[in-house]
Amino acid sequence: MHSIPGPLLFLMTVIGMEGFAYAAHRWIMHGPGWFLHKSHHRPRTGRFELNDLYAVIFALPSIGLFYYGIGLGHGAAFAWVGGGIAAYGAIYFGFHDVIVHQRIGHHYVPRSAYMKRIVQAHRLHHVVETREGNVSFGFIYAPRPEVLKAELAKRGRAGVRGPRDGA
Repeated sequence: MHSIPGPLLFLMTVIGMEGFAYAAHRWIMHGPGWFLHKSHHRPRTGRFELNDLYAVIFALPSIGLFYYGIGLGHGAAFAWVGGGIAAYGAIYFGFHDVIVHQRIGHHYVPRSAYMKRIVQAHRLHHVVETREGNVSFGFIYAPRPEVLKAELAKRGRAGVRGPRDGA
């Protein structure tokens, strides 16, 4: 059996992580892991929030794969997968924490249709501050804002943040 070249394995992992992130966000973070994630749907009162622990939790498989593949000598393929997980984490951090939530000051303004769509979809996710009734759980892909707005309208205003509650 031929092995998959490292860069291809890396790219497939980054792409596959979007599916994993969607599922983890929808069914773990908005499910049994809500006790950590709810801090992210409320106005932040300090530099950090409990939700930040998910970065540590999701980094552990990447670290483990690097160690298993390189440190213990079980093959570079494990390190390529670990690198893909880490790369997705970096993309997530740059998009989610820096661009959308501006946790690091910057003057970037999304101009491309893609970036505008992703930012707006994530903001629509945050209009609901409860664990149920949300839309748009992905980070690299998001449905069109019109689709998300229609879905929110179908669900009524349950859990939707009021106009003076912040974003």
